[in-house]
Amino acid sequence: MDDFVQKLTTAGFKGETDSSDEAKEFYSHDASLFEIRPALVVRPKDSGDVQTLVQLVAAEKSSSPSLSVTARAAGTDMAGGTLNESIIVDFMKYFTAIENVTPNEAQVQPGVYYRDFEVETLKQNALMPSYPASRDMCSVGGMVANNSGGEKSLEYGKVKDFVNELRVVFGDGKEYVVKPLQKAELDAKMAQGDYEGNIYKQIFELCEKHYDAIKAAAPTVSKNSMGYTLWEVWDRQTGVFDLTKLIVGSEGTLGLVTDIKYRLVPKRAHSGLLVFFLKDISKLGDVINTVLDAKPATFEGFDDQTMILFFKLLPSLMKSLGVAEFLKLMISLIPEGFRVLRGYPKLILMVEFNGETPEEVEQKIVALHKVLALKNKQFHYNITAEEDDETEAEAEKFWLMRRKSFQLLRSKVKDKHTAPFIDDLVVDPQYLPEFLPRIQKIIRKYKLFATIAGHMGDGNFHIIPLMQIEKESERAKLLPAMKEVNELVLEYHGSLSGEHNDGMVRGPWLERQFGKEIADLFKEIKHIFDPDNIFNPHKKSDSDWDYSFSHIRKSF
Repeated sequence: MDDFVQKLTTAGFKGETDSSDEAKEFYSHDASLFEIRPALVVRPKDSGDVQTLVQLVAAEKSSSPSLSVTARAAGTDMAGGTLNESIIVDFMKYFTAIENVTPNEAQVQPGVYYRDFEVETLKQNALMPSYPASRDMCSVGGMVANNSGGEKSLEYGKVKDFVNELRVVFGDGKEYVVKPLQKAELDAKMAQGDYEGNIYKQIFELCEKHYDAIKAAAPTVSKNSMGYTLWEVWDRQTGVFDLTKLIVGSEGTLGLVTDIKYRLVPKRAHSGLLVFFLKDISKLGDVINTVLDAKPATFEGFDDQTMILFFKLLPSLMKSLGVAEFLKLMISLIPEGFRVLRGYPKLILMVEFNGETPEEVEQKIVALHKVLALKNKQFHYNITAEEDDETEAEAEKFWLMRRKSFQLLRSKVKDKHTAPFIDDLVVDPQYLPEFLPRIQKIIRKYKLFATIAGHMGDGNFHIIPLMQIEKESERAKLLPAMKEVNELVLEYHGSLSGEHNDGMVRGPWLERQFGKEIADLFKEIKHIFDPDNIFNPHKKSDSDWDYSFSHIRKSF
């Protein structure tokens, strides 16, 4: 790589290059179970640097076929999407500008942490609401790459629904503005006859030729991050052609995003939470239907194993919370501690309502509480919408369990490690009473210790096994367990990924998920944008399980 670095500098690259062993080790991992050691890490200072880098890689590709670039931001990807044995492009050091925020829209660079971005949007009483549970750790660029969603997706949708405009460096090494186009604008774009125009022309022709098949391929569940969202690119009825739908969720396989314009929504004036405990999972279907009929803003849940592990790992939160807040949390958790000791509950369900006044929110909570209490003679925990310190603290402890569970597992469990390979499945909520016991049977069959948390209203579950992955006997479980789980999801017409994307885990399953015709179209899309395979190889339509399996971590 020394020769490449010299050429990069000569070409005017202003940022940093790093081929140290420390850098290679750090960037060889993300939040997934994979390990790939890069040859070089670069930290571009601006879009000009990104363009220079891509142009040089394209020029050198014929003589150095292994050259490629993979974008990386906060490194919280759970599918191995940010790993590469060639060049890692780190956006976290210099692409950190929050350029403009209004009540309706925000322009931001991809290396900004969502937590910092939200501080600025809240100053405008606004939110980009499709944030994941890793909101404290992830970047806004990573959210675009994965088409993220989270606790508010039930009400608002996913990141693809909030991207107004992107700046993207394509395979020719030039930056382009990508945004929705009316048909007349699309015609003008296709008539350009240049690199950009040819991309639009080829994608439009692909969409037109296979229009009915593409529309029929759209998953029937409420969330999906698998493949490329081709079915939302071109709509004959509206006449809108929106290439952002392909870029969002593409994991950097079609180009490098350098700037984002997000649509924002008003932050709700008031909210309140109803938390209730379910000891009989067979009643979950009726509970879900009852809750969804009440039209909540959020419907989340996690299992008893998640709560037990949260208690075990609780001391690790002291530093981040501070002693006073930590002690307050400990005291507030005493009732839940007693429930854990009694072996109850099996599921903790959280329903959030929004409203214009505290009274409106409280009425919604009380009404749902009454209906649930009549239908299910079980203990229900009610948190009112009154905005005082006590009720806010009660709500926060449950959000901590839900949001912090993976972060704590990832860093604190001693002899086992998180192995996210069946971590993001989606089935229609109506099937959950049948589906969840069958999933649990598979987990028991392979003797996997796994926590289950997720978005109940979407039927989107995150199943995170804890494994001693360095043992051959444990690694041998991965493929057969994955196959059984995935086939079960597909039996219920679900999606293998609602939020965490394909990466190296689910890319090999694209044909099984969508069929050969659509999987071939995904490959064609990749070739149209990236004929030389410059961007993030071995992901999405370019992935295969043999390559992925050969890069599973063997030490931690």
